[in-house]
Amino acid sequence: QVQLVESGGGFVQAGGSLRLSCVASGLTFRDFAMSWYRQAPGKERELVASIGTDARNTDYGASVKGRSRISVDYAKNMVYLQMNSLKPEDTAVYFCNAWRGAGNEYWGQGTRVTVSS
Repeated sequence: QVQLVESGGGFVQAGGSLRLSCVASGLTFRDFAMSWYRQAPGKERELVASIGTDARNTDYGASVKGRSRISVDYAKNMVYLQMNSLKPEDTAVYFCNAWRGAGNEYWGQGTRVTVSS
């Protein structure tokens, strides 16, 4: 059974930093592209950052580019999202995603991030 479990969310003041973590189990971690998505209240889920199976190709959403960094640790089956210079508009539930093609995609339950002004 595939499981993705996020952690690291919480309350932070604007301008602060957070590192989100996601541990994966039940899948061959190296075979999956890993991503972070977020969903703010009343808004659609949006891509925050993704990293390919080579751990080099990364992509970032426009709203976080330059303030965030995604990384993976294959030894620990973990993916991280370092977020800096946080803004109130970064407030959302952040989800970990593993993707290996159509029908082979998994989601975590999410971790909530609240940024106060």
